[in-house]
Amino acid sequence: MRAALAGAAVTLLALAGPAPTALAAPPRPADLHVIGGDRWRSQPSFDLAWSPPAAGGATLTGVHYRIRDPLGAGVAAHELGWVGEGVADVSVPAVPGAYTAEVWFEDSTGAEGPAATATLRFDDARPGRIPTPAVLTWIGRGAFPLQVNLGPPLGTRPLAGIRGYAVAIDSSPDGSPCAAADRCSEAEITLSDGAGGEALTIAALPEGVSHLHAVAVSGSGMKSASAAHATLRVDTVDPVTRLEGAPVGWADRPVRLTAIATDGGSGMEPDGEGPPPLTAIRVGDGTPAVAPGGSVTTTVIAEGAHTVAYYARDAAGNVDDGREGNGLANRAPTTVAVRIDRTPPTVAFASLQDPSEPEAIGAFVADSLSGPSPSRGWVGVRPLGSNEPFEPLPTRVIAGELRALWDSDSHPGGEFEFRAVGYDAAGNAAGTGRRANGSAMILANPLKVATVLGAGFGGRTLTWHRCTRRGTARRCRRETVADFGLRPASRTVPYGRGVRIGGQLTTRAGTDLAGMPVRIVESFAPGSEPASRTSIARTDDRGFFSLRLAAGPSREIAASFGGSPSLSRANAPPLGLLVRSRVRLRPSTTAARVGGAPVVFHGRVEAAPRGVPPSGVSVQLQFRLPGLPWSEFRTVQTNAQGRFRYAYGFSDDDSRGVRFQFRAHVPAQGDWPYEPGSSRPVAVRGR
Repeated sequence: MRAALAGAAVTLLALAGPAPTALAAPPRPADLHVIGGDRWRSQPSFDLAWSPPAAGGATLTGVHYRIRDPLGAGVAAHELGWVGEGVADVSVPAVPGAYTAEVWFEDSTGAEGPAATATLRFDDARPGRIPTPAVLTWIGRGAFPLQVNLGPPLGTRPLAGIRGYAVAIDSSPDGSPCAAADRCSEAEITLSDGAGGEALTIAALPEGVSHLHAVAVSGSGMKSASAAHATLRVDTVDPVTRLEGAPVGWADRPVRLTAIATDGGSGMEPDGEGPPPLTAIRVGDGTPAVAPGGSVTTTVIAEGAHTVAYYARDAAGNVDDGREGNGLANRAPTTVAVRIDRTPPTVAFASLQDPSEPEAIGAFVADSLSGPSPSRGWVGVRPLGSNEPFEPLPTRVIAGELRALWDSDSHPGGEFEFRAVGYDAAGNAAGTGRRANGSAMILANPLKVATVLGAGFGGRTLTWHRCTRRGTARRCRRETVADFGLRPASRTVPYGRGVRIGGQLTTRAGTDLAGMPVRIVESFAPGSEPASRTSIARTDDRGFFSLRLAAGPSREIAASFGGSPSLSRANAPPLGLLVRSRVRLRPSTTAARVGGAPVVFHGRVEAAPRGVPPSGVSVQLQFRLPGLPWSEFRTVQTNAQGRFRYAYGFSDDDSRGVRFQFRAHVPAQGDWPYEPGSSRPVAVRGR
């Protein structure tokens, strides 16, 4: 029976033809992946893609995909009625986790192939706030590059972990490092080394106050709900330090120096962080004097020239001490020169007087450290043995020498002692009354040869004989010179006439002094212009001088010899030159009718070079009969040109046939620099 069934079966198969080949199941989706990468997303929607399936087998008619939660339970299944190369908007529950997507194909026979899987990572949890970064109260230039530890975020970390940190530094205290409210873009992440990359390096910051804002960023790009803020106070400028007490030039005593530092940024008060502020003064290569805060004081005692450096460090650590630290070279400190010389100079008078200039007093000043003062020092004189203070002489300081000139002509005869006081450049003084050879500085007056000057008006002459002797032979010759000694002390001359004066200059012993200048000063009477005139006459080979004085007003004449380095001064007795006024008078007629028209007198007073004063000059009109004295009958005033006019009428019958003389007379009057003078008489006969 079984054999028969078997044969029958064979027959059925034979009748049916060859047995059909079994169809292969649809292939597994190749290269299934999440578009955008297998990373955490902050949105529960994903796009999947796979490679196109290979040709062959039954036609693929659909795609199935299933979502499983992190525990493997299915949470969603979907069937697509077409076959493509991917699927968009695959959603997962809005619960953070790593979900699994299973994707498989179905063909036209209804067969389903094996599933391919991909992980869908979703996490929209935000990291906790990171702690406020610990930064220095003030950041100096030595702190750069600045390391800031951002620290891990507080609380539980998101499933996505920490991708990094987003940081922004700006001028706003309320800024944010990311534009979106809840997340940060890849470009906004500053540190992307994960939770371990918390060290932020800041290469530089602008001077002043900046603000740092930082958030932690999860693996899905979500940021901390609130940003951490830190204030960055930057001061990279050195303190400003000034030094008080440094002398200008050399000092003659110990110098007390005080350095005072100020800082407009971090200041000079400690802030509890880093090295405290300080101020320092260093003398030469010695150990600096240092004090906390903004000032320090030290004293320089030793003699010599010292280089003093002063500097300070502010609360940010900026310091200009010239050293190198943290890879940076500090600016060199400010320096000044302090020079101290406490030793007085040495002073000594010259050992000998110069015979050609005995009044020249010289003293030498020497100092081995600061050197002689270029401007200070004096020489004084007083009578020998006197307790009077020394009378300072006009003194010049030239190249370490005190040069004084003693006007011995102004002092009486006798011995005088001298004292010199010299200074060095530091102000130390030393005095002496001795010469360089050790002898006392004493001089006997007169030092110079005494001279005699005579002067007078020219006129009379004196004849005398000058005799010379050669061996046993005696030779005499007759000479005629002006006899100045016999001339009067004053002289009166008419208006407009010049005069000659002269004189002789000799030594008291009678030696002629040739080629010497004689100064002649004419002091004109009040009202003259100019008030004085000075002329110079020079003596001839016999000591005589002569000078013609120009015409002008009345004056006093003084002749003097100013002396020389070896000759004393001399003054001649003053001379007076009186100049009479010049006035002219002219009548309108020489015959006047009694009871008729008056006689008009015209006149003029002359004056040069100033002219008549603006107010005019008073002129007396006088008359007389022959042989009788003059009588004034009228006083008139000239105009500014010196002219005057007066009409005089004859009314007395007794005047008939009488010949009268008239004249104009200028009397002495204030501010008129001439002596009284009268015009020539003019005659008028009455008829």
